[in-house]
Amino acid sequence: MIDFIAVFIVFFAVIDPVGTVPVFIAATRGYDVKEKRKIAVMSGLVAAAILLFFVVAGELILTAMSIPLSAFQIAGGIVLFLFALSMIFGESKPEEEVRLAEKYHETAIFPLAVPSIAGPGAMLAAVLMTENQKVDIWQQAQISGVMVLVVLLALIFMLAASWIHKLIGNAGAIVISKVMGLILAAVATTNTLTGFSNYFQLG
Repeated sequence: MIDFIAVFIVFFAVIDPVGTVPVFIAATRGYDVKEKRKIAVMSGLVAAAILLFFVVAGELILTAMSIPLSAFQIAGGIVLFLFALSMIFGESKPEEEVRLAEKYHETAIFPLAVPSIAGPGAMLAAVLMTENQKVDIWQQAQISGVMVLVVLLALIFMLAASWIHKLIGNAGAIVISKVMGLILAAVATTNTLTGFSNYFQLG
């Protein structure tokens, strides 16, 4: 059995369903309620499909390219850490991606499905947390289920975007994004240290 709470926290941090709300509101400005619902559902389905692809094929691609998973853990941990730092010290997800929403019209795919839901951090987490040598097929299925659950949560938040935005506002979404960034930084550090330990066969 996996630690469902720990896995949920990691994916909640990298996907950031709450931070998707202001992005969705900005991206769907001018659409009616029915169109907004269609955009939300499509973006959720596309994001889930992309992340599941990385669960299934991510490690196979690395193997085909002769990249050891420990090296990917180190690189992925560093990238996740930088991603976390950008969440903590830089512009938060709502601030950064709202501007993207104002520039592009294919809103269900970009910027909602990618990179708002299935961003680089989520893709890396999908690969790192389903390592074949560490987790069996059943555990990978459980992790994938939790990941899809967080995507579903993001979808629910998008469908209830107007109400949530009134409740917490942009400031609330930014605060949550900063806290999730701190948690993600700790996860990224653990991944990097584990990668070094595996690569150099320490302890």
